[in-house]
Amino acid sequence: MKKQIALIALTLAAAGSAWAGDADFKLVNKTGYAINEVYISPTQKANWGKDRLGENQLLNGQSRTFRFGDTANCEQDIKVVFTDDESEVEWEEINLCEHSVITLKYNRKTDQATAELD
Repeated sequence: MKKQIALIALTLAAAGSAWAGDADFKLVNKTGYAINEVYISPTQKANWGKDRLGENQLLNGQSRTFRFGDTANCEQDIKVVFTDDESEVEWEEINLCEHSVITLKYNRKTDQATAELD
């Protein structure tokens, strides 16, 4: 009986850790500019919350993995603040449950923000 309980507990723990990071994603900066702040918010909400990048910058060409576990709200908006002029750009309605690599691109001259989703 003890072996069965231990086996069940081990199975549940392994399953829980597999589910915990299912929606984590890598954000790749191909905007041409260093990013100073990153915000992620459910598409239907108006509140951006806290800066997810912290004290670091995400230089052009660099990537960073972000933890994302809000699988009840897969559709998310991403906002970045650039280091050089503090301008803000948003990418809307990105399904973080379906895509594990988000490559952000931005053309400042045309103000066009696009994303490649893998």
